Amino acid sequence: MTAAERNKQTIADLYAAFGRCDGDGMAVCYRDDAVFEDPAFGELAPGEAVEMWRMLTERATDLQITLVDHDAGERTGSAHWLADYTFQTGRKVHNDVEAAFRFDDAGLIADHRDSFSLNSWSRQALGLPGLLLGWSPLIRVVVQKKALAGLREYQAGKPSGA
Repeated sequence: MTAAERNKQTIADLYAAFGRCDGDGMAVCYRDDAVFEDPAFGELAPGEAVEMWRMLTERATDLQITLVDHDAGERTGSAHWLADYTFQTGRKVHNDVEAAFRFDDAGLIADHRDSFSLNSWSRQALGLPGLLLGWSPLIRVVVQKKALAGLREYQAGKPSGA
């Protein structure tokens, strides 16, 4: 198997595990020190991506993931994926995401950057406040602060060494 084929398989494995709500299955696709960034969480510290995925998959009740398209070369890859779920506000969300990846020599994800419209996401997830402020940089600050607080709370509730 070539590096490009291996990296493309890693992307497929990542989203298959996500669709099964298998945070541990997602974690094996990443380096221990992988970096992740998206509009909701901002840039996470190295290694926090796997904890974020575990938290999101453990808390999911009706998550549906669709890997629309993906490709990879020897060092980089990309994916177009969709997420449909109910946000903690009780509102339905359809998120259309573009992902960019960088891989290490073993085919593990070293860097993962998701991009999506925070304006569109906030209108769906937050209702009227998102509709009124979704365009504002303020909403990004508020959403990231709340998302990171949720991740910190999740991490604090885990036993040492887990």
